[in-house]
Amino acid sequence: MAEAKINICDLNLYYGGFQALKQVTFKIPERKITAVIGPSGCGKSTLLRCLNRMNDLVSGVRIDGSVMIDNENIYQPSMDLIHLRKKVGMVFQRPNPFPISIFDNVIYGISIHHLAKRKEFDTIVEHSLEAVGLWDDLKNRLHESALTLSGEQQQRLCIARLVAMQPDILLMDEPCSALDPIATERIEELMRRLVKQYTIVIVTHNMQQAARISDEAAYFYLGSLIEYGKTRDIFTKPKKQETEDYITGRFG
Repeated sequence: MAEAKINICDLNLYYGGFQALKQVTFKIPERKITAVIGPSGCGKSTLLRCLNRMNDLVSGVRIDGSVMIDNENIYQPSMDLIHLRKKVGMVFQRPNPFPISIFDNVIYGISIHHLAKRKEFDTIVEHSLEAVGLWDDLKNRLHESALTLSGEQQQRLCIARLVAMQPDILLMDEPCSALDPIATERIEELMRRLVKQYTIVIVTHNMQQAARISDEAAYFYLGSLIEYGKTRDIFTKPKKQETEDYITGRFG
């Protein structure tokens, strides 16, 4: 396995009295795609939001255990959350471009956090849109509203918005669930290109997608990590009967 970028150890999460994650421990390798799979309500998205502390925004949440990113515990009290969320970007189920221009969408994060000089914005926008395969299509439309784009283009734009922040890690929560099969294939191709530079963690309910694009897979059920390993092993020779039942469609 590649060097661990994220090391999750004994992670528990509670929504009030309900325990949503139970003693989760595993390592996520650097510059690989790791898929988190399992039935609805098993804790997949909750886990993903632990990796950039978005669960902090939910009232009544209590977390213990550790999440180490580059050997730094992101749950230590001194953690700078702005720095963390710059380093660990997130793409959601549905594209969420802001109702402003394409150009302003890309530079939004770096602008509000003063991460670059205004004279650098043009270059950042070009590089970010190139990274997601949109530059040629949009270079003459940069001042149009982002809401005029197709669903696939909007999702790519949201990824470009993250790329502009120069993160290390991309979290993707069902990034293709609102897209048609052709657009899904294009986003998957994009992920395969981006993983050369970024560590990617994707939550997906689509078994075929997990099998196609991920290097590692983690199967969750009722808040517990049941099995984790190389995707080809999880899908062809799982060690746990529960995993096999889920993968083969006998359960979930």
